[in-house]
Amino acid sequence: MATGSPFFDDVRSKPEVIDPPSDEMTDVAENVVDTAQSAVKPNLTVSSSVHELLECPVCLAAMYPPIHQCLNGHTICSSCKPRVHNRCPTCRHELGNIRCLALEKVAASLELPCKYQSFGCVGIYPYYSKLKHESQCAFRPYNCPYAGSECTAVGDIPYLVSHLKEDHKVDMHEGSTFNHRYVKSNPHEVENATWMLTVFSCFGQYFCLHFEAFQLGMAPVYIAFLRFMGDDNEAKNYSYSLEVGGNGRKMTWHGVPRSIRDSHRKVRDSFDGLIIQRNMALFFSGGDRKELKLRVTGRIWKE
Repeated sequence: MATGSPFFDDVRSKPEVIDPPSDEMTDVAENVVDTAQSAVKPNLTVSSSVHELLECPVCLAAMYPPIHQCLNGHTICSSCKPRVHNRCPTCRHELGNIRCLALEKVAASLELPCKYQSFGCVGIYPYYSKLKHESQCAFRPYNCPYAGSECTAVGDIPYLVSHLKEDHKVDMHEGSTFNHRYVKSNPHEVENATWMLTVFSCFGQYFCLHFEAFQLGMAPVYIAFLRFMGDDNEAKNYSYSLEVGGNGRKMTWHGVPRSIRDSHRKVRDSFDGLIIQRNMALFFSGGDRKELKLRVTGRIWKE
């Protein structure tokens, strides 16, 4: 339910995850638990009216104990209560510290499907454990791994592979080995991070190879790393190596690909990849040491 008021424009956010009802709520529930549980059968689809009752009028997310109410019975989640300066967002009366124990009890009796049901999750979960499950659900969608823009696309792996190819024009390659050449006429320019992304298909999976220049202190640094398009527990089944060199020298890196659940920035800032200092990169490039010419080779294998 949108308020349409500027007063609430800056307070819409997801409520914090709150543990199941405190002892205070449990004491009230003990007297009516049998009645409530008999009224709500497992796997029963919750009506839209009950969903609306449990929806915070400010952040529009599901409310979890403590659920607060004003003297007129309007409810609000605990996260939004201080953000509206203790004023009811519906009638503007002072909220005080009144708990809506009846609504908390209704919530305790519910079992709901995972919100990622459309992505394949078939589980039914008690209201108070649903959020925890969803934060770890294996079917939750992935964020787009493209690092060159603030892309907001989310979806499963087949969708993201198509999205990277069609919308971002990312190079797609088959096979577990690669040989990439990176050239930059002025390696001192890193204000707008220079990066490259290539997707590899092998072993029935997809991998993202990143190559990027970024500022570390006063000098540019180059990093290459691999991300796995899937969850971390699957990523650990694979390893990869990267190699860069020139003028009779070479540098190698052996690692485990990180899941795309970890953001591109998180992996980069942890230096979990092949790191090349600018002076070494120019040495590998040969010539007059003014133009960057790096060849990065690599291999992916299954453990």
